[in-house]
Amino acid sequence: MEYFFQQLINGITLGSVYALIALGYTMVYGIIQLINFAHGEFFAAGGYVGVIFMSYLVSQGAPAWVCLSGSLILAMAYCAMLAVAVEKVAYKPLRNSSRLSVLLSALGMSIFLQNGLMLTQGVYDKAYPTELTQGGFEMGNVMLSYMQIFIVSLTAFLLVALNVLVFKTRIGKAMRSTAQDKIMSALVGINSNRTISITFAIGAALAAAAGIMVGLYYGSVRYDMGFVPGIKAFAAAVLGGIGNITGAMIGGFIIGMVEIFAAGYISGEYKDVFAFVILIAVLYFRPSGIMGENIDDTRV
Repeated sequence: MEYFFQQLINGITLGSVYALIALGYTMVYGIIQLINFAHGEFFAAGGYVGVIFMSYLVSQGAPAWVCLSGSLILAMAYCAMLAVAVEKVAYKPLRNSSRLSVLLSALGMSIFLQNGLMLTQGVYDKAYPTELTQGGFEMGNVMLSYMQIFIVSLTAFLLVALNVLVFKTRIGKAMRSTAQDKIMSALVGINSNRTISITFAIGAALAAAAGIMVGLYYGSVRYDMGFVPGIKAFAAAVLGGIGNITGAMIGGFIIGMVEIFAAGYISGEYKDVFAFVILIAVLYFRPSGIMGENIDDTRV
């Protein structure tokens, strides 16, 4: 039973990361019906900005809370601006083009950003300061690290903040209106281009926070670290119902749980297989995902 609870804690921690990344996919799709395959690179870029700035702050003797909060704010701001630039360069000019053109642009931007990280940061891992990742407490034989508490708490805060933003603010109303009908939104004075840019920025900022979480949790970051988590987070968004914020959160936690329990009780070699088997099974019985609506062919 103690082993089960240990895996449960690990699953919630990993699911928190996938949920944050998945939100970026689902928000962008919800507003412009685009799968942003460059989204995983925002996750990686956030991890790198975090390790660079955090290492500097630690070397200057800054308190742990300053290192964590300062690195988070800087990484999220940087990736938000990067996402806006990517949207303006790679997606906005193709907004009225074929879906294949947009898909190729997204894949090309993903490769460009990944290679940009490789050229500027090198091919070797960059280690996060270990001073911030140590410690925790035991409950019987169940270990709960301070870093796991930090990851889950920060994820909960960001998820609540996102829901307040989307459902309680003017920006959120503009996002939901643009997602429903861009033409009618424009007629009532909503700037759809600005709203789309804000959506990209928010999604990338959440991915950047996830990048720092992963860097702290596993101890290092790498230039290609965004690919596999990005694919799994995309699977989580589809599982929950692409375009549905709550569904993306649920999908992220499901994928994280399945991966951890498969590794813990069966074999770590097959953890990815089980995660995608769950996705296929759910989509077989409910093609729109757990909380998604039926999507017609024009929006795929």
